Amino acid sequence: MARMTTAERRGYQQICDADGAMMVIACDQRGGMRSLLAADPDEQAKIGNDTLGETKADITRYLASKATCVLVDPICAVPQLVDDGVLDRGTALLIGLDASGWDTSPEGYRLSKLVDGVDARHVRALGATGGKIMVYLRSDTPAANEHNIAILRQVIDDFAREDLLLVTEFLTYRLEGESAEDYQAKIPELIQGGTKICLDLGAKVLKLPYPGSAESCAAVTRLAGDVPWAVLSAGVDHATFLGQVETAMAEGASGVIAGRSLWKDCISLDRAVTRERLETVAVPRLRELQAIIARYHAPAARVA
Repeated sequence: MARMTTAERRGYQQICDADGAMMVIACDQRGGMRSLLAADPDEQAKIGNDTLGETKADITRYLASKATCVLVDPICAVPQLVDDGVLDRGTALLIGLDASGWDTSPEGYRLSKLVDGVDARHVRALGATGGKIMVYLRSDTPAANEHNIAILRQVIDDFAREDLLLVTEFLTYRLEGESAEDYQAKIPELIQGGTKICLDLGAKVLKLPYPGSAESCAAVTRLAGDVPWAVLSAGVDHATFLGQVETAMAEGASGVIAGRSLWKDCISLDRAVTRERLETVAVPRLRELQAIIARYHAPAARVA
């Protein structure tokens, strides 16, 4: 199992709080953020990268400044967050390498994509603490994963050569013809299987969907060993996510990387509205997450 180098560990410490728990605010979405800002597809198409960048700046200024780190994309958010002084000096920065959306194979498999021209060296040049890569995996269907495993291997090896922290994320999805019920029943198996794929490729920090149950969270922790894992919100409502975080932390998770569950109903094309709701709605939600993490996470001295 891969272990962090000194440089990677230093980056990991920076995305964690004083007790060694991850509390990262994710706002690297592009298409998903457009759909939240406008319901009509034609209106969504009119929302430029500048507007997305302003929204991400507000999330960074009003929400991420009260966490440990912000995760953004390399298209809309940087270098402005750094160059314009939006990013607080004490807030770490992760940059997502995955492109928005996916291609589809003839068999219906999701083929992940990378943002053109963004590698570990470019992430470092943007002043980031590290990077994040997300791919789609179906661990029960090896043929579905060949393209995406190649991407994972490429990115993990690149960041290892640059000695730069990388957070590895995967999502699962329903296959063509698979019922919602059958897919839901497979979630624990798919999360555990995807975790093993990432670990076998050398992942050193994991961002995972909720594994489905306390038993599955515990199984993920056993699989990960010394590799820390954070649970992502996947856009569920805040109350649901609180329960998931409670369970995940009780079973060995090392924190959260949360996005839409915190701010999805706070952002608006009216920046005054966005700022008011981030302060009055999203920040109290963040404090609730932080309280759960503080109850369960081991002191920093015990983090491997």
